[in-house]
Amino acid sequence: MALLEIKDLDVSFDIPEGEVHAVTALNFSINSGDALAIVGESGSGKTQSMMAALGLLAENGKAKGQVLFKGKDLLQMDVADLNHVRGKEIAMIFQDPMTSLNPYLRVEKQMTEVVIHHQGLTKTEARAHAIEMLRAVRIPDPERRIRQYPHEYSGGMRQRVMVAMGLLCQPDLLIADEPTAALDVTVQAQISQLMNELRVTSNAAIILITHNLGVVAGLCDRVLVMYAGQAVECGSVEQIYHRPKHPYTQGLLESVPRLDRPDDMDLRAIPGTPPSLISLPQGCRFRERCSKAHDACKVAPPMQLDEENHAWRCYLGQEDGTG
Repeated sequence: MALLEIKDLDVSFDIPEGEVHAVTALNFSINSGDALAIVGESGSGKTQSMMAALGLLAENGKAKGQVLFKGKDLLQMDVADLNHVRGKEIAMIFQDPMTSLNPYLRVEKQMTEVVIHHQGLTKTEARAHAIEMLRAVRIPDPERRIRQYPHEYSGGMRQRVMVAMGLLCQPDLLIADEPTAALDVTVQAQISQLMNELRVTSNAAIILITHNLGVVAGLCDRVLVMYAGQAVECGSVEQIYHRPKHPYTQGLLESVPRLDRPDDMDLRAIPGTPPSLISLPQGCRFRERCSKAHDACKVAPPMQLDEENHAWRCYLGQEDGTG
């Protein structure tokens, strides 16, 4: 049994202009000890799919489908049952540390209450554990810094506090939403190493939501590419980076600076903008931005799957991604 299995997940939001279809028919699974990256442009549905799984959607949001965690559907759980899962068995590192930490509470209070509630530690034990975790994410002088308020930390240090809070209870599943976005490359490497250690020591699974394809290569086993609320490609890191099938995946990779790229080769931006999630286009959602589009793309392509478990949503790519 997969640790987490998402089946036909739809996420939508009601706004005055209409219904926003943030995620459409999303399917994937992850086993214990595996690491999956979810990548794509802003607004592709990466974060909202995970927020829906944890019951954290805004009041105007709704989710349909199944989110099976250890065989139990999280979408059918009430808040009390979800609270036993969130933080202890599933932890999430949120993208924006500026708004995720309570400005009125010291960092010590915000960290220790998690382990006191879920692991039954005493206040002294919880404080010692929190200090060790702050030290693990390279917070200097953690004995003193833990007594401070969030506004006394820099943006990067607040991000490290969020990482430390996510790792406190050694969850079975860690969902990390841009965990290294505000950090320099040295600390990015340290945080990636810390999450890798969690996989090794506790067999935890990791879902990494990111724009940073470099972090993906160093941490993850598989990559799920999303566009306009849909999964458009899924495969191993080697398949996605070296044999991408979908034109959108190819465009993402061509827009990233690489050391092995010839000096005279310019970076290529994907033309156009993503479609409106209120009025989605007919057929392939990437059609209007794709240089390889043809008449067949006016009908939505199904997911194709090859013998190497490499999946993509495009009529092209049977052999090499070019048709």
